[in-house]
Amino acid sequence: MIHIKTAEEIALMAEGGALLRSVTEQLAAAVKEGVRLKELDTLAEKLMRAVGGEPAFLGYKPAWAEKPYPASICASVNDVVVHGIPSAYKLKSGDIIKLDLGLKYKGFYTDTAVTVGVGEISDEAKQIIAVTKDSLTLAIDQCIIGNTVGDIGFAVNSYVRKHGMHVAKGLTGHGIGRHLHEDPVVANSAKPSTGVKLVAGMVIAVEPMVTVGSGETIQLKLDESFATKERVLAAHFEHTIAITDSGPQVLT
Repeated sequence: MIHIKTAEEIALMAEGGALLRSVTEQLAAAVKEGVRLKELDTLAEKLMRAVGGEPAFLGYKPAWAEKPYPASICASVNDVVVHGIPSAYKLKSGDIIKLDLGLKYKGFYTDTAVTVGVGEISDEAKQIIAVTKDSLTLAIDQCIIGNTVGDIGFAVNSYVRKHGMHVAKGLTGHGIGRHLHEDPVVANSAKPSTGVKLVAGMVIAVEPMVTVGSGETIQLKLDESFATKERVLAAHFEHTIAITDSGPQVLT
C-alpha cells in the first residue's frame, strides 16, 4: 500500500532531510586514510542525536535479514555494494566507501547515501562514482507526476549501460515516510512507462547502485551485506524525493 503524504508531512520530512544532509556532509568530510569504520558510525550516531533525531538503521530488521541491524550507518567498502556493518577496518588510500544513512525525525524517516574516495583513487573508481552520481540526477528528473517508477529505473539503467557498467541486481529503492521501507519498490532497471504511476504526495528513496562488473551480487554470510559477485568496485548514491505539483522535491 502506498502512503500519500500531506503537504505538512512533506514539510516535516524536508526538515528531517535537511538535518540528515548536514550529518552526511560532516560524515563524508571525516572520511580519511586511517579512520576506522566504527569511528564513522560513532560519529554519525552522535551527530544524529545532536540534531534531535534517531538513527533509522540501528535495531532495524528488514525482511531478508536474520537479525536486527547493529549500527547507525551502513559503511560499505570497495566491492561491498550496501549494508556493510561498520567494523574495525581502517580506511586506506584507494578505497571507496559507500555511506548510507537514515534518520528518524518527528515520526518520519529520510534516507540518503553517498560514495566517497579515500586519498588517491583509481580512474576506474572516479568513473564509477561519477556515473552513479549522474544517474541519480537523471533519475530525479523523472520524478514527476504522470511518470512511472519504470521511467526512473529506465533512466538509471540506460545511462549506466551507456558507460559500460551495470546496476546491482536485486537491490532497489523504495517508498518512505512513517516507515523506513514502504511501497512502491523503485527498481534501478525497468522498462519505461511501466509500474506504479507517480502522483503528488508520494515520497520515494531513489538509490542507484552500480558495479563495474556484471551487476551480479552475493550476500556475505559474515555481516549479511551485499557485494559484487566478481568482487569488483561498486558505488551508491541516494536521495529521498517528494513528488509534488511543482516537480521533484529533493528532501535530502
